[in-house]
Amino acid sequence: MSETELASHKMASDAPPVVSQEIAATCLGVKVPQSSFLTETRIKRINAARYEGQEIAGALHVVCEEDRVLEVGAGLGIVGAVIAVNAKPQKVLSFEANPELVPVIHALHDMNDLGSQVELRNQVLFAGADRPQTMAFHLRNSFLGSSLLNEAGRPSRVVEIPTVDAAEVIAEFKPTVLVMDIEGGELALLEALDLSAFRAIVIEFHPEAYEVKGMRRCKTILREAGFEKVDDVSTRTVWTCARKTETS
Repeated sequence: MSETELASHKMASDAPPVVSQEIAATCLGVKVPQSSFLTETRIKRINAARYEGQEIAGALHVVCEEDRVLEVGAGLGIVGAVIAVNAKPQKVLSFEANPELVPVIHALHDMNDLGSQVELRNQVLFAGADRPQTMAFHLRNSFLGSSLLNEAGRPSRVVEIPTVDAAEVIAEFKPTVLVMDIEGGELALLEALDLSAFRAIVIEFHPEAYEVKGMRRCKTILREAGFEKVDDVSTRTVWTCARKTETS
């Protein structure tokens, strides 16, 4: 996500999110409700399918009707909804840690009649041993800057979000495609996550959170797990990758 987008949205730190039934934008057949998280610039990008455009393009390139999609980091809910409406997978299970985004995502699902196709959970997907019951999530003026990470000690409002075991979720849901955008948390999750269930992955890297060496480590993990970048729908910081047997 660009610094321009990050700086474009300002919201009072104590103001609750506001969402309405008014349609503010449309992205590839998905109606997006008006909310306090939308700006004029963001609405234009959504209408042009450029908001999270690389993730959307990658997901639509690899997801098919037989898939079950695990989305980690739903954001405004647009990416998961676009996947559901256009690729028509069996099911989309979306995780979003930011509680302020939950009513916005639910409103989007209701507006597009996606209640039976997309499930949202306000939890942190945690992989590895010693899982805590909750994790601190840092809310900031822009939802794009809200994250589990706060290495620089920036001012934030901290809320505790319940965690769920990733292995249990994968065993129960049986996903085949992973879509992940968690503002820098992807490195820690990839380090501990068993990727064997997935045939394709769409992921946004955040080198500003863990430097270029951290991004390289993410890419190494994916390669060592048998994934290969799909060049046509990948950039330096957003990869769509599939198992080598599928890209050869």
